[in-house]
Amino acid sequence: MKANDMITLALSKGRIFDETLPLLKAAGIEVLEDPETSRKLILPTNHANVRVVLVRASDVPTYVQYGGADLGVTGLDTLIEHGGGYANGVVAAGLYQPLDLQIAKCRMSVAVRADFDYAAQVKQGARLKVATKYTAIARDFFASKGVHVDMVKLYGSMELAPLTGLADAIVDLVSTGNTLKANHLVEVERIMDISSRLVVNQAALKLKQAAIRRIIDAFEAALPAAR
Repeated sequence: MKANDMITLALSKGRIFDETLPLLKAAGIEVLEDPETSRKLILPTNHANVRVVLVRASDVPTYVQYGGADLGVTGLDTLIEHGGGYANGVVAAGLYQPLDLQIAKCRMSVAVRADFDYAAQVKQGARLKVATKYTAIARDFFASKGVHVDMVKLYGSMELAPLTGLADAIVDLVSTGNTLKANHLVEVERIMDISSRLVVNQAALKLKQAAIRRIIDAFEAALPAAR
């Protein structure tokens, strides 16, 4: 098989991978190995010309943009931080975004210690220290509110920042809110709802148009059945 006949789909392990599987299955594509037990980073499917590559979640847009993969599934949060914008169907940062897959849903929120009067601080025009790995989203959000912030870039254990005095607030993904409660934090503002998008390499869409369009159409048709 020629390399340009192969369709490569970039996924990350975890929730996005698990919730993409029913969509793939409904589209007639089945991944033949379990990423949790296989050491392989390239997984075959039941179609000889379709394969899945496993990459870090934050790297999915990069792989698709620069041609390491033809398509990928990535969270809106990751896409925005990559420079991909908000809208479906637009080309941004070298990516075509045809579908909101409505999977891996959560929300991006601001949280603080339960004893921190966030509303009063914002009203008084205080300069807040905000810890997050989503600096683009956080910066845009607070700028739109006219709130001055100092950003502290963190990559994990975000809840520790307010508890140790490193930051006044955090901006992070929230699903159930249980982790916040366990660490005596409260959600004070909801920035946006997050779900995962299908993204496509622009060049691949032209060179492999028929094959990629079939997958896009199959995903779209599968959405109601897979929800």
